[in-house]
Amino acid sequence: MSHTDTPARSWCETLQKKLMAAIDAAWALIESSDDPAVLAKARDKARLAGQLAVEARRIAALVPPPRDDKPRRTPLEAAIASIQTDAAPPATPPPPRAPAAQAAAMQAALARMGRR
Repeated sequence: MSHTDTPARSWCETLQKKLMAAIDAAWALIESSDDPAVLAKARDKARLAGQLAVEARRIAALVPPPRDDKPRRTPLEAAIASIQTDAAPPATPPPPRAPAAQAAAMQAALARMGRR
């Protein structure tokens, strides 16, 4: 029962679309006008839309990401799986490795000196 579209997520997406439309409209006003009052008003609208977009992104970040639709194991299946792994024979340790050439030479030298 994983929900990919929560009310908060759809609200944020809808708000982001509206804010992008408002920013595009403000940009169009800025491009088409030379009046300082219109430019200032469009700049304020764009700034406000940007600030609202930041807050909407913060809210969207609080919503957990959608889950995968993987089937979950029941407690009985989990218990059976843990028993099967516990019942498996332990792995045999790897055979001991031969010492490195430098270590073999050192051991031989110590043996000649009688210090081993």
